[in-house]
Amino acid sequence: EWYTPAPFIEAARMCMGGIDTDPASSEIANATVGADVFFTREDDGLSRPWAGRVWLNPPYSQPQIRHFCEAVAERYESEEIDCACVLVNNATETAWFQRLLGVASGVCFPRSRVRFLDPAGKPSGAPLQGQAVVYIGPDLDAFAEAFGPLGPVLCGR
Repeated sequence: EWYTPAPFIEAARMCMGGIDTDPASSEIANATVGADVFFTREDDGLSRPWAGRVWLNPPYSQPQIRHFCEAVAERYESEEIDCACVLVNNATETAWFQRLLGVASGVCFPRSRVRFLDPAGKPSGAPLQGQAVVYIGPDLDAFAEAFGPLGPVLCGR
């Protein structure tokens, strides 16, 4: 269990106007995320309905990351969700990252590697690779404004 630092959650909340659903979460994580609905590993968020504005920091192991990235893309395309901010490793060569880019409006590449937090709220050791926040939704200006302070934002489809 590794948790997202608050500045990324605050940027997502600012960009989307709130967070309705976090499909890959925990009680500890949701204390920061503040999603109206969140699903834990035991809840199996992939099998549950999602709605509205989604924050997703999926499990980074295979095949879970592939399944969650496919799910968020499909749920946006089917209009089950309105928008999403997805925090993933910047594994641009992978099929799951390419799938996200296929529905993305924008991507933020943080200026430094994200130091995820442990359950006590302390930063983890040195991250092994960089991350990206992929925005899927209609308000690209809000995304650029919210995430621009965290790193370069690339926009467009």
